[in-house]
Amino acid sequence: MTALTAPARPEHDASLRPVPWRRMAWVTWRQHRSALAGVAVFLGVLAVWVWRTGLGLHHAYAAATACHPASSLACGALVSRFNGMDGFLAPGWVLQAVPVLIGAFAGAPVLARELETGTFRYAWTQGFGRWRWTLAKLVLLAVVVAAAAGAFSLLLSWYYQPYFGAGNQDLGLSEASPLTGGLFDLRGVAFAAWTLAAFAIGALAGMLIRRVVPAIAATLALYAGLAVAAGMYLRQHYATPLVIRNNFPTASAQMLSRWWTRGGQPVSQSVASHVLQGAPAQVAGKGGIPQALGSVQYLNQHGFTQWISYQPASRFWPFQWIEGGWLLALSVLLVAVAVWLARRRAT
Repeated sequence: MTALTAPARPEHDASLRPVPWRRMAWVTWRQHRSALAGVAVFLGVLAVWVWRTGLGLHHAYAAATACHPASSLACGALVSRFNGMDGFLAPGWVLQAVPVLIGAFAGAPVLARELETGTFRYAWTQGFGRWRWTLAKLVLLAVVVAAAAGAFSLLLSWYYQPYFGAGNQDLGLSEASPLTGGLFDLRGVAFAAWTLAAFAIGALAGMLIRRVVPAIAATLALYAGLAVAAGMYLRQHYATPLVIRNNFPTASAQMLSRWWTRGGQPVSQSVASHVLQGAPAQVAGKGGIPQALGSVQYLNQHGFTQWISYQPASRFWPFQWIEGGWLLALSVLLVAVAVWLARRRAT
């Protein structure tokens, strides 16, 4: 009988002398230093890329906002230059993959690799104990991963700052809402919280599946489903949306829905569009009247009322703490389940 096939000794065996937590931290570092180095290199390369691109973006923004008069051709060229910069990173979708990649390739193998190879049986006979062995690995690695992601999110907040600058709309510069999907969870505490959740999902998937590659695939799929559900259905309900009538929210707000009523009864968009077909040419943008505002005014004259529900940009930080809070709770729950399984499941 070898160390790989021998059953683990029970945790209550009095002959086992518990290893101190500080020693367990050292063992965790020794075992997973390659994975942590991979995360550091991955984030480091991304950080250099974001920093170099961000310098040009900030310089273009400073030049466009400092140019006077704003209506001159020279200022218009500077504004166009800023608006046309970095269409690759600007929407934020590329960087959305960072948390799940860390969770899949740094979190899923933590338990799955030892369970797949059988070396966990040897570890459980060295005075660590099942639950202490699992808890030490997951908690220590989760803290390091979340801290690294939090530091990286500071760089992302700096990078996207010009898109949320005051007065962008008046100058004609591209402006985004801080609550926009694809950007919201790259800034504040949300990025670190999503990275922590991805790590916890990967760890639990590894505990359940016990094979590295399937656990990585499961992590990618589960995280994608959770992120889509949060962005499309959950986040907009963190607080009751505000509603305005016959007007538009500021460009920094996140518009959720828009509908029309006539005589107190809802009407379809097709009915409003049919009425607009008889509108004068100035509603289409001529005569100095913006199209959107001109359309609303024309429909108001024909008994229509426009309603818009939205989340104001001022709710960015409350939403950040709400999302970070439930993601932290979810991560703690997933880690607790993984520890419980390690203690209860037969080898």
